[in-house]
Amino acid sequence: MDRSNIVQNLRNICKTSTVLQDEPMKKHTSFKVGGIADIYVKADQIEDIKTIVNFAEENNIPLTVIGNGSNILVTDKGIRGIVLEVNLQKQLFEKQADGILVLVGAGVKLTALAVECKKQSLTGFEFAYGIPGTIGGAVRMNAGAHGAQMQDVVISTTYLDFDGNIKILENKDQEFGYRQSIFSKNNMGIIIESKLKFKFGDKVEIEQKMNEYSTYRKEKQPISYPSAGSTFKRGNDFITAKLIDECGLKGYQIGGARISDLHAGFIINIGNATATDILQLIDYTKQKVYEKFEKNIELEIEIIGEK
Repeated sequence: MDRSNIVQNLRNICKTSTVLQDEPMKKHTSFKVGGIADIYVKADQIEDIKTIVNFAEENNIPLTVIGNGSNILVTDKGIRGIVLEVNLQKQLFEKQADGILVLVGAGVKLTALAVECKKQSLTGFEFAYGIPGTIGGAVRMNAGAHGAQMQDVVISTTYLDFDGNIKILENKDQEFGYRQSIFSKNNMGIIIESKLKFKFGDKVEIEQKMNEYSTYRKEKQPISYPSAGSTFKRGNDFITAKLIDECGLKGYQIGGARISDLHAGFIINIGNATATDILQLIDYTKQKVYEKFEKNIELEIEIIGEK
């Protein structure tokens, strides 16, 4: 089946999804780089997601699942098969005696939920304000900042396995660790929604904390340039950005990719970078840190696409 036929079939069987052919991935990633996706589908209904998974399985078409592209680097050769963007926007708030349970769709942006929590005087999610990701991606990688992380607020997560079954995992079964979960380790399915719990707090204090975190990001992180957030994970016994800085790599550049002068843990796109530029800079940085400190640094971002 050629691409045009795949597109037509998907448009016929999906209820509301947007289906695109030969779509530049640079339009769908915060790094603003990446080659062409054969087929790009943005799905905002669970039924469409089930349909797409079944269609890909039945026709032996590779399926790549993303959120809003904030923690990935897509290669210049792009992605074969179908790219599925999960855009589920559910937000249901249920009052409890000691707080509120929120059933939130995987496509909801972290900052949007943090703002809604502030409006309802709910505390516990201030750390997520300004993180450029979605609930699904945040749960998958146990995103965090300022001493807090997703595992602190997740009660359970609902996912669709690749056989089309809806399943639920409680917090204790999601194997949360530093920037990882059972979903990132096992690629066991597509996160649909998560149930989170927050406590009531003082709206003024919540807003003050969010403003403090926002100011910190503006002062300490290169948010004015395209990036995928922090490129490298923190080490077990070292701060990766500090080692990169001590290697004299701040401002080092390959093509249009540069190690930020503001924060050495960020690789940024200064305007005309390719994925190859970024990958070469990643390898160079790893090499220099190992040569100087004999430390292996690991990526926090995920590289996807044809090598």
